[in-house]
Amino acid sequence: MTVESVRPEAQPVAASELREPPLAGGGVPLLGHGWRMVRDPLAFMTTLRDHGDVVRIKLGPKTVYAVTTPELTGALALSTDFEIAGPLWESLESLLGKEGVATANGPRHRRQRRTIQPAFRLDAIPGYGPIMAEEAHALTGRWQSGETIDCTAESFRIAVRIVARCLLRGAYMDERADRLCAALDSLFRGMYQRMVIPLGPLYKLPLPANRTFNRALADFHLLVDEVVAERRASGQKPDDLLTALLEAKDENGDPIGEQEIHDQVVAIFTAGAETVASTILWLLHVLAEHPEHADKVRTEVESVTGGRPVAFEDVRSLRHTNNVVVEAMRLRPAIWILTRRAVTDTSLGGYRIPAGADIVYSPYAVQRDPKSYARNLDFDPDRWLPERAKEVPKYAMSPFGVGNRKCPSDHFSMAMLTLITSALATEYRFEQASGSDDATRVGITLHPHTLLLRPTRRSAPGTSAGTPGVSSPAP
Repeated sequence: MTVESVRPEAQPVAASELREPPLAGGGVPLLGHGWRMVRDPLAFMTTLRDHGDVVRIKLGPKTVYAVTTPELTGALALSTDFEIAGPLWESLESLLGKEGVATANGPRHRRQRRTIQPAFRLDAIPGYGPIMAEEAHALTGRWQSGETIDCTAESFRIAVRIVARCLLRGAYMDERADRLCAALDSLFRGMYQRMVIPLGPLYKLPLPANRTFNRALADFHLLVDEVVAERRASGQKPDDLLTALLEAKDENGDPIGEQEIHDQVVAIFTAGAETVASTILWLLHVLAEHPEHADKVRTEVESVTGGRPVAFEDVRSLRHTNNVVVEAMRLRPAIWILTRRAVTDTSLGGYRIPAGADIVYSPYAVQRDPKSYARNLDFDPDRWLPERAKEVPKYAMSPFGVGNRKCPSDHFSMAMLTLITSALATEYRFEQASGSDDATRVGITLHPHTLLLRPTRRSAPGTSAGTPGVSSPAP
């Protein structure tokens, strides 16, 4: 499935005709709608579409504009009237910094994308294939049939190892991956709280939660410094992303600063560890909850490979497996909330948006909208078959973003996720183990609260059931 994005046709509206967006109900004094964003944010963002295409909400004392339709989220992402900023990015600033590609705007952002883009060229990705395949098969190889798997730790570990080995050419040990996993888990939960309840001074108090957050933040940045220092000390210059950063020049032709190098590596690790790992977690959940599709994946892999271990070269032929990945990302997007800031007085959908206003939208809500999807809560990979995918409205499915903020690693990530899914489904059947809690844990990203699975090794090739059953609603 490929989602193409084009600039929507402009529909100029006279300033005198612009309306004030309606205010969502349910706010409380001081906290506004922040309490609902803490209590049940997914339900809150999903119900906003019932109030209009653009809705005002209150996060503490701040008024924020929520956009609820695919068309307007596309217009928002593509318009130069808005930039990367707002509550989400402010909460992430302590992690991502101000000088990395994730948070930069304007000329700096364009120059940074040119620096990192070569690592994600389509003709560069096959070079990463053997590493992806090796790590995918190592993952399944170290599991034992019948044992209980902590899927959070395993998903982070494989995501970190693939990103590190492909883009930073580092032979990082599991201990470092475990540190990264623990640090990011604490950081993303803490930063989400800081986004929806912006009580800045209180987060500086020496409370247990604040101390945990600060320790995790310090350890994560120390980890990044270790990675950069090891490369410098080695004197090696492999053809990878870290070498490109160390040799990059700024707008004046001078080497970029140490802080920018640091922030760029942080962005790489964050995307590779948190968003990819969260998606792998949901894919493991899918394989356990929808064994009919797991069987269909295995049958497809066998038909393509003839029984040999699946490899990177097979990915383009694994159509159903690819659709399973896309459907998992539709229902459980790792990045479920995004924000922008208006840089000038402007409009969206006929509503007035003042300069400096923060805008928020939820891919989770947009991608589950019944106006865009028949049986919107069903897990149905076949909705991405070519003849059905054309029915999906533009911008109703944008797992990697659109416009100049589109994730440069989209093809890299899809290849990785498809390969891992095919290796997992070919080798094992899965069921949830005692103590597993697959309720959605909401932070800056979404992932199951505690996903514990018990794998059962499949019998010899050719014995799997290949007939899909009736899709059930997503939990």
